[in-house]
Amino acid sequence: QAIQASTEAYAQVLAPIQKQGKLNHDVDMKARVDKITARLVAQAIQYRPETESWDWQVAVIDDPKTLNAWCMAGGKMAIYSGIITQLNLSDDEIAQVMGHEIAHALAKHTAERMSTAMASQAALQIGAVLLGNDSATSQMALQAAAVATTVGVQLPNSRQQESEADRIGIELAAKAGYDPHAAPRLWEKMLQATGSKGQSDFLSTHPQGEKRQEALAAQVPFPKRLGTA
Repeated sequence: QAIQASTEAYAQVLAPIQKQGKLNHDVDMKARVDKITARLVAQAIQYRPETESWDWQVAVIDDPKTLNAWCMAGGKMAIYSGIITQLNLSDDEIAQVMGHEIAHALAKHTAERMSTAMASQAALQIGAVLLGNDSATSQMALQAAAVATTVGVQLPNSRQQESEADRIGIELAAKAGYDPHAAPRLWEKMLQATGSKGQSDFLSTHPQGEKRQEALAAQVPFPKRLGTA
């Protein structure tokens, strides 16, 4: 259900952006992101073979003021041009951003958060659905897409989910041949660009935690061995 809802939500989120001519506008940037993401997806499929059947997609949103990226269930991804241009990201650093977002999908974080968000609504609607109320069924489907948008793009992940995505993301990037040292370097760039409070779209949906940069640095040796084995 999370994948189905996310597919619908992804189309809804991107439709107005495409209408404004801000979707995949920079051909060179799109090609660069595609190349990096393809290598990461190949490793993601090794990590969870069943995801080979996912319709993996990545969009580059032309928004130079926004420092953000996200991934919904089923591998529906987006990265904003602002995070690449403002932070002058290297390929290794882009790989850390996208690897982290892919990790959220692999770890089923969208599904976990959708389950929590929809639990309170389900109790009110389940009776109507069981009685064959088609409007109630349709309403639940619409709500699922709305919830997928909210948890996939707007709301922060828990610290536990962020830590898990950090660990998996660094490993995916290393196995894809990207330098794992780019992970703490990326975080340092983000904090320098946004100030000590870390006010940005990316940091609003990716809780930083007091020791996150140190934790990322501590994880570097292990995935580096995996990536070079």
